[in-house]
Amino acid sequence: MIPYPLTVFYDGACPLCSREMAFMKRLDRKHRLRLCDFSSPDSDVANIGIPVPELSAVIHARWDDGVVITGVEVFRAIWQAVGLGALARMSRLPFIDQLAVKAYAWFARNRLWLTGREFRCAERCRNESVTNTTHPPA
Repeated sequence: MIPYPLTVFYDGACPLCSREMAFMKRLDRKHRLRLCDFSSPDSDVANIGIPVPELSAVIHARWDDGVVITGVEVFRAIWQAVGLGALARMSRLPFIDQLAVKAYAWFARNRLWLTGREFRCAERCRNESVTNTTHPPA
């Protein structure tokens, strides 16, 4: 028996991630998924035991029995949960598995750049460091 629900930790500030999770939520007619946007100020990710930088580096999910999965396995579990088991099984075929793992790893490394957030994050951090600098009186 599969230990549903599956809690999926995703970056809701990532437009691609957010759209994908919204789509999966619409497909989740059996309510097997719990979606946790760790970028939301309302999220309580401190209690899950996985640091936010780690959550941000690669998608994570946790089964109801506490087992944590990451990367492509999360998508396979999501697809299975929402009734796309054929897609999950197909993604395990040797050539497709290798391609999926490599493609997801590339996406995870580059998602900030792909969504234009890398520039905005760098710009915001630079502006914050300028405004937070204290200058001695002249």
